[in-house]
Amino acid sequence: MLISLKWLRSLVNCDASPDEIAHRLTMAGLEVEAIEPFRFGLERVVVGSIRSIKQHPAVEHLQVCKVQGSGGSLDVVCGAPNVVEGQMVPLALDGACLADGAKISSADIHGVFSQGMLCSEKELGLGEDASGIMVLDSNLSPGTPLAEALGLDDDVLDIGITPNRADCLSLVGIAREVAALFGLPWSLPPISLKETGPPVETLTSVSIEDPDLCPRYAARVVQNVTIKTSPLWLRQRLEAQSIRAINNIVDVTNYVMLELGQPLHAFDYHRLDGNRIVVRRARPNETFVTLDGQKHQLQSNMLLICDASHGVALAGIMGGLDSEITPDTNTVLIESAHFQPTGTRRTAKALGMSTESSYRFERRVDPEGVLTALDRAAQLMAELGDGELAAGYIDVYPVPFRQESIQLHGSKTNRFLGTDFTREEICKYLESIQLKVRTAEDDLLVVDPPSFRADLSREVDLMEEVARLAGYHRIPSASPTARLAAAKPAQDQVIRQRTKQLLAAHGFCEIISYSFISPQAVELLRLEEDDRRRRLLPLRNPLSEEQAVMRTSLVPGMLETAVRNQRQNNFNLRLVEISKVFFSRGEEELPEERFNLCGLLSGRRRPAGWNEPAQSVDFFDIKGALEALFLDLGVADIRWANTDLAPYLKPDAAARVLLADTCLGDLGEVHPRVLEDFDLKGPIYVFDIDFDLLMEKTVSLKKFKPLPRFPAVNRDLAIVVSGSVAAQDLLDYLEQHPPQYAESITLFDQYQGKQIEKDNKSLAFRITYRSGERSLTDLEVNEIHTAFSQKVIAAFQAEIRS
Repeated sequence: MLISLKWLRSLVNCDASPDEIAHRLTMAGLEVEAIEPFRFGLERVVVGSIRSIKQHPAVEHLQVCKVQGSGGSLDVVCGAPNVVEGQMVPLALDGACLADGAKISSADIHGVFSQGMLCSEKELGLGEDASGIMVLDSNLSPGTPLAEALGLDDDVLDIGITPNRADCLSLVGIAREVAALFGLPWSLPPISLKETGPPVETLTSVSIEDPDLCPRYAARVVQNVTIKTSPLWLRQRLEAQSIRAINNIVDVTNYVMLELGQPLHAFDYHRLDGNRIVVRRARPNETFVTLDGQKHQLQSNMLLICDASHGVALAGIMGGLDSEITPDTNTVLIESAHFQPTGTRRTAKALGMSTESSYRFERRVDPEGVLTALDRAAQLMAELGDGELAAGYIDVYPVPFRQESIQLHGSKTNRFLGTDFTREEICKYLESIQLKVRTAEDDLLVVDPPSFRADLSREVDLMEEVARLAGYHRIPSASPTARLAAAKPAQDQVIRQRTKQLLAAHGFCEIISYSFISPQAVELLRLEEDDRRRRLLPLRNPLSEEQAVMRTSLVPGMLETAVRNQRQNNFNLRLVEISKVFFSRGEEELPEERFNLCGLLSGRRRPAGWNEPAQSVDFFDIKGALEALFLDLGVADIRWANTDLAPYLKPDAAARVLLADTCLGDLGEVHPRVLEDFDLKGPIYVFDIDFDLLMEKTVSLKKFKPLPRFPAVNRDLAIVVSGSVAAQDLLDYLEQHPPQYAESITLFDQYQGKQIEKDNKSLAFRITYRSGERSLTDLEVNEIHTAFSQKVIAAFQAEIRS
């Protein structure tokens, strides 16, 4: 929001410097982002004194003037008929820009080098006289900037207005704040109307078909106006706030909007069919052409200002091309209305439009300020357009605005702010911004907020007003006095941290990927139709198509990370992530959220070195990492199965992780077709574990076990079985039917090849025997081991490998 300081000082007589005003406003919550000088486009134009004049040597109607500016004398070629020695005139120097956009530069004019230009009123945009150069007051000093000499210089505050302070989107709103902050009186611009025309009811009418979107609509009519250029003072104020002057009628609507914060619109009365206004919603497939010539397809929830037959303005946004003010206009209908903020914003956003008008209506204008702005505009149009104002006004206001009173307790205010303000001080601060304060009890105040302060609805809002008007520097600062103790981390946090540390010790790097993935991710993973990971939760407003749903698996994000690394020629990867996945439960319920653990391995097993052979990671590297994790977490009963494998894994290099009979997840080599879909080079190995389920089985308290007192005895069992027998099935059997004194059973070899019949394989297990009470003899261990071996051979139709 740009604010002209000269205009501001016409409403509140504040002689503080621009910097001081900016500081006070900023400290009161209205941040002044910049203070910019304004020179009405007269930069590089100064007062020049004509010292001498001589005839141009080559052109009869041109003269060469010796002009004194800010430095030495300059030769300027001039053809104006009224140039006289001793005159003070506007001198445009090199780099100056005229009202029509022409840029001044030194040039050779018929053999004479001219170092500037003497200007007329019209060339400078200061008036309509183009018959000769503009003659200035003889008391001015040569070299004085012309904007300063004519009183057109100004300072403009650029204020960042927060969305809740729509009352400050006007000169009057800022004047109110400045007056309160400096303790000064201020006044509204005077309004005096001369209603010399016929009654307005005989000229027009207004009907509102949708009072929800348009709670109030008022209108006046000005007849016999003359369309012309606005006076200099009005154009100067508009252009200081970056509003382009157009003509006196349109300029008045913009002027009043800047002054009072109420957007207005002026219609050419005779171009309104039926000379009346109808406020309604747009009809299906209705189109409308705005002032900028753009054609818009309207929706049924958009509000349209119409005449008897068609739309003439988009409510609160922009007028229509068919009813705009033209040089031939002689009767004007002035619109001043209150439009519902959300409706205005919805329409503006849908049509991709943003105007000074919509900016204010979206933030809510004062419903009780409609008539004040209407009268102010009617006064200025009648004065500046030499028009006749019709008697009275039309005001359709079905449900008048009512503001609820707010109770404010003085003691509670001081306790909240940490201050000791008296009740009188609190009243003074609130009344300084036009709040009505009534005393109810010793400590209770009843406050009636004005209609332009919709942001004041609670007691705490009034406390904030007291604080900012009194000055935040008056609120004492104190260090908090409280015992600070770190909360004990939750058990699940401890387990997640332990997992990260263990996997980091195995060379894994933790990554954090987006929770949003592409809906195509489940297709790339080739998941079954009934897979729970297809229960995708779509986002209402996704950042992109690639991030349109919440993830149901960490695997897509892990593979995308591998893609980015491989593009940078980084193929040696050990990545891990512990994050949430989300499963949709339908539109009515919140999604199911679970922590998953996902890891990825690819490339070399160890870093390259002169004594390190180049070995690539394989299935057993990633399986070993999980086995180490399960061991550290104290998770027992882990089994590995080669059934119901994840479809994105290679069947002969994958396994399902089982905890007892419950599936924990999957691990293995990514299927070549999936790698191809992700544009990856393999082999790549991944694991995907339900970490919430894993945490349920984690042993947080480990029990001490003393070291063995007696020696162990090892025996190997190497048997040949059918190739269809899974090693895990045999190992499960051994662990479920262990021999006496067995401490551990470990598979240490699997062999297929020479000396083994085709379709058979050899499995070798090491069994460790130990007694906790005595040393075992070889004889008794041999007897136990032989009996156990025969039992296993019988169970699996196996034979001892010779």
